[in-house]
Amino acid sequence: MTVRRDFKEPARCRPDLVIGRDELYATAREQLTRGGSVLLHGPAGIGKSTVLRALAADYGDAARTVLRCSATESESHLPFLALADLFGLVLDEISDKLPAAQRTALESALTGRGESTLQRDGLALRLAVLSALRALAATRPVLLVADDLQWLDSASAELLGFAARRLGDTPVQLLCAVRTEGQEYDRHLRASPPDTLAVRLNPLSSAQVSALLDHRGYTDLPRSTMREIHRTSGGNPLFALELGRALGENPTPPRPGEPLPVPTSLRDLVLSRLDMLSAEARRTLLVASAGARPTLALLHAAGRENAEAETARAAELGLLTTEPEGPAVRFTHPLISAALYAEAPAQERRAAHAALSTAASDPIERARNLALATTGTDPEVAARLAEAAALSRDRGAPSVAASLGLLAARHTPQDGTPAADRHRLQAAEDAITAGEVDLARDIAREVLTRATVAADRIRAWEVVIEAAGQALGDVDAVFPQALADAGDDPRLLALVRYHLAWRKLIVEGDFSEARQEAAHAAELAARGGDRRTELMALSFQSSTETLMGHPNAPATIKQAMKEPQDPYVACHHNGVGAARFRWLMMSDQLAEARSTITALLREVRRRGMVESEVHFQRFLAETELRSGHCGRALDLARESLRLARDSGIGLGASAMLASLAEASGGDVDRALALAREAAERAEEDGDQMYLSRALAALGHAQLVAGDAAGAVGSLRRVRELEAGLRITDPARGRWQGDLAEALVRVGEPREAQDVIDVTREHALRLDRESVLAVLDRSEAMVRAALGDHEAALARLTSVQDRLAKLGYGLEEARAAFALARLRTLRPGAGPGPTSYDEAARLFRRCRALPWLRQVERAAAEGAAAQAQRPAAVGRQQQQQASDVLEGLAAMERQVAALVMEGATNREIAARLFISVKTVEATLTRVYRKLGIRSRVDIVRLAAGRHAK
Repeated sequence: MTVRRDFKEPARCRPDLVIGRDELYATAREQLTRGGSVLLHGPAGIGKSTVLRALAADYGDAARTVLRCSATESESHLPFLALADLFGLVLDEISDKLPAAQRTALESALTGRGESTLQRDGLALRLAVLSALRALAATRPVLLVADDLQWLDSASAELLGFAARRLGDTPVQLLCAVRTEGQEYDRHLRASPPDTLAVRLNPLSSAQVSALLDHRGYTDLPRSTMREIHRTSGGNPLFALELGRALGENPTPPRPGEPLPVPTSLRDLVLSRLDMLSAEARRTLLVASAGARPTLALLHAAGRENAEAETARAAELGLLTTEPEGPAVRFTHPLISAALYAEAPAQERRAAHAALSTAASDPIERARNLALATTGTDPEVAARLAEAAALSRDRGAPSVAASLGLLAARHTPQDGTPAADRHRLQAAEDAITAGEVDLARDIAREVLTRATVAADRIRAWEVVIEAAGQALGDVDAVFPQALADAGDDPRLLALVRYHLAWRKLIVEGDFSEARQEAAHAAELAARGGDRRTELMALSFQSSTETLMGHPNAPATIKQAMKEPQDPYVACHHNGVGAARFRWLMMSDQLAEARSTITALLREVRRRGMVESEVHFQRFLAETELRSGHCGRALDLARESLRLARDSGIGLGASAMLASLAEASGGDVDRALALAREAAERAEEDGDQMYLSRALAALGHAQLVAGDAAGAVGSLRRVRELEAGLRITDPARGRWQGDLAEALVRVGEPREAQDVIDVTREHALRLDRESVLAVLDRSEAMVRAALGDHEAALARLTSVQDRLAKLGYGLEEARAAFALARLRTLRPGAGPGPTSYDEAARLFRRCRALPWLRQVERAAAEGAAAQAQRPAAVGRQQQQQASDVLEGLAAMERQVAALVMEGATNREIAARLFISVKTVEATLTRVYRKLGIRSRVDIVRLAAGRHAK
């Protein structure tokens, strides 16, 4: 039963559509499932009602009686209104179950006889509410859903608190929401059942705000605007939606440097206290809202003589926060600053900026305020803005540089030098560096509508191509136009050819053609004197050659590292530093690879190169994962994925690496989901290169999850893809060992050996020591599956030592695990109590939790098998069995022989490194060939008796 009063359940409040509240929602849902109560709290607009409705819809099913109330400020003075909401429609159901005095008191309150009811019939009414809840709960559990507790009338609040504290084990739960600005929810918690969980809703992240706006249909907003919405809203979903709606309805987007338009609904909400300030105090706050980092000293320098008293008054009204330890003037919420600025007349805004243009100490801030104080074009203002943009670039703030560059273009006269479009192109390039690809693309497209100079057009085409990211197939039409614009200028042609090399690799998957195109681009750039493009092309060529296993790779890397170097290329994610890192990783030089990528990551963070930061964070995570530092790798991979989601850059690659890290040190189900996400994204982008990496991650996760058949399917496809791409260096994806192991588990040791043999040939040619060691581990499993346990043991012992010396901690632990399983489960051997201790110790050192769980499971199964295993058959019986099984295939003989020893299907699967399903299928073939029907008949054969 559901009783409600004007309480609608919008479809968008299904739990799967509660944006950004997954963990919080799961926590609250679990608390309700345990029989507890939940109090949601947080500031206005933070999403409490949305989560409340979703939880009520999800948890308050037909098996419960759901009583609802939703208070409003305008009704908070009316006594017993919430009580009427809750019990009004169930009074007839419970009234005859209440004592007469209680029934009279409750009916009096619900029918509104007057405020004196609680005072006159106080105890009877309190007991009536308690009895009513108990009567309802006697039939089925009761869920009370109350929104906006802060507006609950005092009489109803007192009665509900009285009942809540006395319900005991009665199956009545409360699901409530209350508005709080800080942590002042204690009084509401005291009026709730003792087992109530207080859950605070915090602001949404930038990515969550973006997802919320996308879900509500505001999909065309540039990423830079999304970021500004997040900043202005403070992560408050209601504020973000209102700002998004205002932008969607405004045909003219705000100019660079200008704040977002604040709708009237939000102005009224946040500026209601502003009328209590004097006009001068409001002007002081306007100057503070116009400044980037306002302080009292800055306000004084800007002519606000009474700043101390005026800001103190604003703090009393809750508009500013007081910071006794610092001089900063901070608004209690960014929206207050934005609304105050939006409310001010244009003339007063310009006056505030004019005052700040001389008062600010920072040259960037002075230039920005000068621009916002100036109307029309002004070459001096444009020049100062261009200088400020260059300074921002040097400081590692490319996003600020892009904004200042656009302001410079706006203030540049029509015949100015440099032209306005040159400022715009520089701003677009800065936006690319900052990861604001939507803004960069829009600027470049605008320039292309009027640019006639070939160099300007090629710069613009470059931005369009860069903004496409991995989806280069989406900009196929750009390349013929760019080639036509480049003409026969080697410098311009080099730029286009460099991007064509990337297209050859990503879209067509042709490493050979990509390598040749990159070499051509490097030659053209050298002829045109463009050292930056030459170095980028050489770096790309060396990376391609490395992945191909081309013999020229070391020479090309050495050529790319020659002086003079370009600082930008040296730290770019496609530059020479990244190419060298890849070479070090593939050559098993993990320590040097770590120091190289750590230095690169530090430099790109200093420069504000967001795209490179995403990639380098991922590279560092990969280095830690190879080294066996799974916990550290997991933290880095998750951070890289978060940054990728926030910026919209490198999502597929970051999801792929995060999958590998989750499978090794985190959650295997999450690893599977991330690998599938990465594969889907690569297929959507037409990116064959990363598709193979994503499928390799998926196969690895499936292997860890115990789905050997799924792993074989994924990794066979990787093998086909990389053969088509002509990738021959096995150190690129390192999936071959996983495929061989999975093939053994599904009963295909011959194919596993073929994978090992082909891979070993390339690994020997390229001197890939770690790959060779992993292949030897896989071959040991093949030998064990074919019955040669002694050779398998000898090989595994060597493998573990080699991997330890190379620094591959996780692979070393996997070798120890395989060795323990072989020692424990080989024919004639019984497991000792410490058989798996070494593998467990190594996995624990790596923080490889999924693998550690496998070890614990194997140890438990081995101990149980040892306790149940019967005595081995005698030599004569074994010989008789051997004669009987002579006509079977090798795998069938091994399975049948282990059945004769009394091994279970699970034990057989563990010994032979195959799946239980493979054991079952093999036994079916054995039964058919021997003309028998069951495992019992095989045991009879072992004893020399005929099956009946």
